[in-house]
Amino acid sequence: MPMSSIIDAAAFDRATDSVLRILSREQAAQIVDFHGDDELQQRIELLAEKANEGELTDDETAEYHGYAQANKFIAVLQARARRIL
Repeated sequence: MPMSSIIDAAAFDRATDSVLRILSREQAAQIVDFHGDDELQQRIELLAEKANEGELTDDETAEYHGYAQANKFIAVLQARARRIL
């Protein structure tokens, strides 16, 4: 795993705690229930198919990695928002 992909979960939690504490229960619920729109999901599925076939361009690879990083971040926020609820 590349070094830039490794994070300290405790450090991440500590750094984000103060931000997440300002969320109301309703806002936390919205984060938990968040899903990208249909257009975004379709784009990610297309890129995933192309990735599986080894057909991504360099720009598409960068885009796909961007979506993967965003997905990881959102998943962490959703997990943390669940704790609020």
